[in-house]
Amino acid sequence: MSKTVFAWLLLSGLWLGDARAAAAIPAGSDAFVLDLNDAGTRARIKDAGGAITNDGPGGTLAVRFTLEAKEPGVTAARNVVTFPVDVSRLLGAHVMLVAKVRGQDIRSADPAKKLAANQGIELRLVLPSGSGKNWPATPPPHGTFDWRDASHRTEIRAPAPKAAVSIGLTGAVGTVWLSDMRLHVLHSPVGLPKATATTRAAAANARTTLRGVMSPGKFNIKDFADLQKWNVNLIRWQITGAHQAPSWQAWLDKQLAELPRALDAAAAHNIKFIIDFHSKPGGNKTSSKTTRMLMEKEYADEFVAIWETIVRRHKDHPALYAYDLVNEPVQYMPSPAGVDDWYALQVRAARAIRAIDPKTPIMFETEYFDSPWAFAWLKPVDLPNIIYQAHVYFPHTYTHQGVITDQGLADGKNYAAGQRYPGIISGAHYDKESLRKHVQPIRDFQLATGAPIFIGEFSAARWAPGAAQYIDDCISLFEEYGWNWTYHAFRESTIWDVEHVDDSPRAKPVRTPADQPTERQKVLLKWFAKNNTR
Repeated sequence: MSKTVFAWLLLSGLWLGDARAAAAIPAGSDAFVLDLNDAGTRARIKDAGGAITNDGPGGTLAVRFTLEAKEPGVTAARNVVTFPVDVSRLLGAHVMLVAKVRGQDIRSADPAKKLAANQGIELRLVLPSGSGKNWPATPPPHGTFDWRDASHRTEIRAPAPKAAVSIGLTGAVGTVWLSDMRLHVLHSPVGLPKATATTRAAAANARTTLRGVMSPGKFNIKDFADLQKWNVNLIRWQITGAHQAPSWQAWLDKQLAELPRALDAAAAHNIKFIIDFHSKPGGNKTSSKTTRMLMEKEYADEFVAIWETIVRRHKDHPALYAYDLVNEPVQYMPSPAGVDDWYALQVRAARAIRAIDPKTPIMFETEYFDSPWAFAWLKPVDLPNIIYQAHVYFPHTYTHQGVITDQGLADGKNYAAGQRYPGIISGAHYDKESLRKHVQPIRDFQLATGAPIFIGEFSAARWAPGAAQYIDDCISLFEEYGWNWTYHAFRESTIWDVEHVDDSPRAKPVRTPADQPTERQKVLLKWFAKNNTR
């Protein structure tokens, strides 16, 4: 999220099971709204040292909190107010505490020190220990900034009779204003249909028949020839790279012009082809990093129109296997009125595609980076030939060690001392059975609906100790459940490239191609050998 947002994000593999049916407040509703006209609310804020002003967006009401240094370099601990919240009807739900925030000179009282991650604007849902899950995503907003969106995301895991909303300023000097604060139900457990003999039989009879890779970022005919030698029979072709282009339209025109060459090359090498619209119109450039087309209708309309163009051009191509609607939709803020959220927009695009092409499979991805646990709130789409996709990077601190997180893997440190799989990772033991629990929400969905499942991405950084075993364990689970899959990625970033040596540190300028198959490549080749490419 933006540096001006004090946000917490959920990263969890917990499956809620029967908790789906417990949430009585539906998604899209507000479970709590801070009413600044209410006399009791105003008194509570005043007693806590805050003030009600007319400084909100457009002259609306806002709450103001100020902290000053008690003496040079010493800050008062906090200036916050709490409001009890009844979350008894939200068991199993994901809620988003949202507000507009503005800051003036929010900083440490000691000029020589930076604010810690838990200092600055406070906007959070406080739950008893074990009742929910929050995760820090970015440092809190600092400095001076105008009105913008802020959010805090929580999963309600267990009854929480003493839940409360806490807002204000903590561990910093400066002034913060908050307005339009509400607790929004982002996802409510949907209650899967009960598995029947028919759906269980469909899941039991599912077989992995397509095993492949995600594509590089650009076309090269040699890649297809090499993939054929590897016995690959599926490629997830990324239409990606818009963030690097000076012009969206010029980039899109180039990508769409290249698509027929890639499809023809796939057909010539007996490889089935998924069109993956990886870059999104508008990107994720909202202040909350929500996918922009989920917040602004013009980008949503463009998204649907682009898919209509792609489908009209390529619906009858012999290599075409499926349309992958959108890569990893992200929704940290609720869509405004008149704009489709992550689910509704995909349904809208799918219906537009079905009006042109009634038969080619359509791949549907879940919210929050296409995470397996997001299947907890996934409603089956009422359209024919839908494939449900998930991505597996779990635990993230293992798969992305040295990529996003610093786990002793900075340049010059010992990569062999990184977190090892299987083993203790971030204080807990992880192995194949841990992976099984992580993908259980997908399996439950498959058993309840009989729907086909596709794993579009999974991987571990090439230097992650035990990466080959991790990849093998992932694939063996996918195969056990009859899920088709593509590895992330082939000749894209060297972080994931199985043709680069396993122990080459990402931070060093030399990234060494392997002169013999790496252990990770051997694992993929073993599974690709099962493909029938004739």
